[in-house]
Amino acid sequence: MAWIEWSDPNMSWDKAQLWVGYFSSKGEVEKRICIAGGDPTIVESPTEPKWSSKGELFFITDRQSGFWNIYKWDEQSNVVVQVYSLDAEFSKPMWVYGVSSYAFLGNDDQSQKIVCCYRQNGKSYVGLLDHDSGSFSKIDLPFSAVTNIVSADGSFYVEGASASLPVSIAKVTLDEKRTMATDFSIVWSSSEDIKKYTPYFSLPEFMEFPTVIPGQHAYAYFYPPYNHTFQGSSDEKPPLLVGTHGGPTDEARGILDLSVQYWTSRGWAFVDVNYGGSAGYGREYRERLLGQWGVVDVNDCCSCATFLVATGRVDAQRLCVTGESAGGFTTLACLAFRQTFKAGSSLYGIADLASLRAGMHKFEAYYIDNLVGNKQAYFERSPINFVERFTCPVILFQGLDDP
Repeated sequence: MAWIEWSDPNMSWDKAQLWVGYFSSKGEVEKRICIAGGDPTIVESPTEPKWSSKGELFFITDRQSGFWNIYKWDEQSNVVVQVYSLDAEFSKPMWVYGVSSYAFLGNDDQSQKIVCCYRQNGKSYVGLLDHDSGSFSKIDLPFSAVTNIVSADGSFYVEGASASLPVSIAKVTLDEKRTMATDFSIVWSSSEDIKKYTPYFSLPEFMEFPTVIPGQHAYAYFYPPYNHTFQGSSDEKPPLLVGTHGGPTDEARGILDLSVQYWTSRGWAFVDVNYGGSAGYGREYRERLLGQWGVVDVNDCCSCATFLVATGRVDAQRLCVTGESAGGFTTLACLAFRQTFKAGSSLYGIADLASLRAGMHKFEAYYIDNLVGNKQAYFERSPINFVERFTCPVILFQGLDDP
């Protein structure tokens, strides 16, 4: 049996260990071995352990490059071997368990083939990996974001979406040698009638922009205003709505979101910011937020807005910001501690970090300690303590339960 464990104050994506346990005839674990994460000189976060049909243990970790790549444990030599190296994320923070970023193809002599998804430069890809030879090839699919893969009888099923396709499950059939896709069919869609609205969709541009730190960049998806039935004035730049995702260790993925299209079809530009600390860009990028939540995310959102102004794409006098949950905190912090935006909306956002810390459940009990730091920072970054600094309109939507 293989499992992942970690100790407070870390989350599993900060630092974790992969263990293997051997059962006795009585059903008790009589021997256990730490496969990854046990070396104090190596910071890594192993995840997604899986046994192949041959009894080989595979898993994903970020021990060498800082990117989650696929590894294999050789039981005989007790050595961990990297199956394939790529500066891309083959997994993500495990907020929800049961995520499957890779799968073994078949249970026969061809089971050395792995189908996997990975994220690189703001886009997801699906690949075929021969873990014996190390050969790797991409499979072209109409998805730009992929989250789950399972295999079945020479085929595999994938959950994905794109800027014009809603979240869907598709079946991909491979040729006999399992080297290329021969058929792609969507077997389930979260919105089957969405195609009739396609002419209204604004397609995002993946962009990078400079942060307040010289030479450093962050990432975002920019949606220009678009409506096929209307043409805006050539001498007027559009207002901008900046989106701040939740988590804060989550990410914007540039996929179809009707709440974004609502604005872009009505003359607004929208930008979904993957501020420092977001998933999808490796460990170094995620760790930008350690001790800096309420600083780095706020700076990056403001920098993104001012960059779009400087490049002539939006109106400097009509910059707004919105976010949900942890993104609501970033939104409120932008409004309380910066003068970039003219209005904002917080959807079940966090205003008091100390109150949040006191009410955390077990899984997140120490989560924000690493993100915020000492008690003084908890006070100084909580917008509720500085309401006199709000100088523009803000609307709050706060239910009884944060979904």
